[in-house]
Amino acid sequence: MLTLRRAAERGHSDLGWLSSHHTFSFGGYSDPRHMGFRALRVINDDRVAAGKGFGAHGHRDMEILSYVVDGRLAHKDSMGEAHELGPNEVQAMSAGSGVIHSEYNASATEPTHFLQIWIMPAVTDIEPSYQQFAYNPAEKRGKLRLMAGPDAQATPAAARIHQDARMFATVLAPGESVTSPLAAGRHAWVQCVTGDADVNGLAITTGDGVAVSDEDAVLLRGAGDAGAELLLFDLA
Repeated sequence: MLTLRRAAERGHSDLGWLSSHHTFSFGGYSDPRHMGFRALRVINDDRVAAGKGFGAHGHRDMEILSYVVDGRLAHKDSMGEAHELGPNEVQAMSAGSGVIHSEYNASATEPTHFLQIWIMPAVTDIEPSYQQFAYNPAEKRGKLRLMAGPDAQATPAAARIHQDARMFATVLAPGESVTSPLAAGRHAWVQCVTGDADVNGLAITTGDGVAVSDEDAVLLRGAGDAGAELLLFDLA
């Protein structure tokens, strides 16, 4: 079963310095029909103006992933971590018992586009932690590249999260495809970051999401003139 979440139907907030599209209820956008999918709680498609960002604020008991599409994102937190993040890098923060952090566009001249993803953890009140790693973009071209999951020693390197969930990324040229088996009782969410694609034959475009249940596999195929960049979440 495929359930399509069209980009144009998402929630939207515009603060001038921030334009954010919400796949699921978040902040001032609340829709009881869209409160998340399985453990996946937030997918915010954020565009942050040059030199602007989110001031210090707190989180707890959430796995928070940042996936940069364009530009640079600067991060600081109460654990003493201070880093910049760009395309082909992944940042993961386990908020656990509580953490204060800020996120800013690291450029004074160029906008930043990134996806902020929240996954509800299987355990609560753990010690907060921060992870960041870079990877070769060739690793996600025409294949699924694991970005985050519950395994402590993933090869190649991936962020560890405290939930039975995995996030993959892929970039597919037009007509190029990848398949991810879906075990009995598991579900998937596909998010189209940019471009055009098919999910098990269903056409999607930039910003669209698809919930997948009661399927044996997820078949992703690049479409249109340029193909697509996609995130795939394998969920319990």
